[in-house]
Amino acid sequence: MTFISTPYALFLAVLFVIYWVIPWRSGRLGVLLAASLLFYATLQIQYIPLLLLCILFNFGLALSIGEPLENWQIANVAWNRRRLLLLWIGIIVNVLLLLGFKYVPFLLSIAGGIFEIPNIEAAAVWADSYIVPPLGLSFFCFEIIAYLIDVYRGAPATPSLLEFTSYKFLFPKFISGPITRYHHLENQFKSLKFPVPEQIADGLWLMAMGAIKKGIFADRIGILVALSFDNLQRAGSGDLWLAVAAYGLQLYLDFSGYVDLARGTALLLGLNLPENFDAPYFTASIADFWRRWHMTLGDWLRNYLYFPLGGSRAGLLRTCLNLLIVMLVAGIWHGAAWGFIVWGGLHGVALGVHRLTDVGSKWLSLQWIWRTFPGIIISWFLTQMMVFGAWIFFRLPDLKDSMWVVRHLWGHTADVQFAHKVYVEALGLERIHLVVILGGIFLGMAIATGFRRGLKVQFNWPVKLILVPLCFFAVLLFAPEGGLPYIYFDF
Repeated sequence: MTFISTPYALFLAVLFVIYWVIPWRSGRLGVLLAASLLFYATLQIQYIPLLLLCILFNFGLALSIGEPLENWQIANVAWNRRRLLLLWIGIIVNVLLLLGFKYVPFLLSIAGGIFEIPNIEAAAVWADSYIVPPLGLSFFCFEIIAYLIDVYRGAPATPSLLEFTSYKFLFPKFISGPITRYHHLENQFKSLKFPVPEQIADGLWLMAMGAIKKGIFADRIGILVALSFDNLQRAGSGDLWLAVAAYGLQLYLDFSGYVDLARGTALLLGLNLPENFDAPYFTASIADFWRRWHMTLGDWLRNYLYFPLGGSRAGLLRTCLNLLIVMLVAGIWHGAAWGFIVWGGLHGVALGVHRLTDVGSKWLSLQWIWRTFPGIIISWFLTQMMVFGAWIFFRLPDLKDSMWVVRHLWGHTADVQFAHKVYVEALGLERIHLVVILGGIFLGMAIATGFRRGLKVQFNWPVKLILVPLCFFAVLLFAPEGGLPYIYFDF
């Protein structure tokens, strides 16, 4: 069952009725948990017992970490040492769970290559073929680690296993986020109220916008991306640039479309999930990009990795090193391949360079340059060139493929039949038409961002309710048959 499907619409409609008919809170949470388990079972039923066992283990561990000091004759040092030990046990267990499912083939292949042992390389191939990680495992583990650290820092550990399990399995966010802290939802669980018409309209509108982003735009663009990257050896430099730009748009529309659908679903259930995107392609610095791209991941990295490493408190060079470490972890979190590590490293270096140039501009009193219109345009262009260039390693995590693209971005002539086969025969369009279409999508995003962020203009709720069925009907008409899987389901 996927978000853009008739079964999901029926599932959500039935859940909405049952969920709100039940008058007591624990009953609603029970229905929500049952629905979440059913939703996940339609995708990967075999991993539900393992995930439930992990939830139970971390639930008990958090209670132990948050246990108050009752005997004041016991030294605080010993009490804190015990809590720290329990926290590290929780972090290590969850990281090992993530490593065991997602990184064993990668680590075995590295070891086999270094030591030149055929059996290890064969084991890597076997593990890659037969070990399928649970959907949403990266988000699952990061949320639990955040919860354990929050409890260690003083937040209360929940005594309700039902609340904690409902939070962890909450189906709108489980597979691809947004990464949501437990205490963000705890108070909402305790004060569930039937949504007012404005909330219902907002929820349906978010779902409609998410369906359009994913079903019409991301999936259509994804066909072009797949055709181009599946025929790399025949593509010319212009084709590669077009494919890279298309992939950047596809990734944003696919992931932000998923989050819109997730947040819209949650609003219908009386819950408010955090935003995950805020016009990241209209940022003029790499630091601002990471404040507005995958915002919940950025928040996690900042609070649970960057600050514990020392943040910016230990000098400029240490700050740059911390940024590099954080982004390398972000790259590894996304996938077990060298391309993701390179992607994270590029962003880490870019953040370090931005920090150095920012300090240098302040020292030389040249900050005013970046506030002028030419300065803003130049900084925006450089930022997005870096972002879209790094997407090459994200889309092609095999370095052999990604480096081939990088080497052929200039001066490479396409196979004489590439344009006709890929653009005309497969898509029914010339390359210039595709450039205009992608430019039009980008311009539309800019206009929508201007209305939302600059003018603070949006439709009122009756207009949204009128437009919602038209949006879903458009998706039914124009989305490609079958659709494409969500990109972040792989992470």
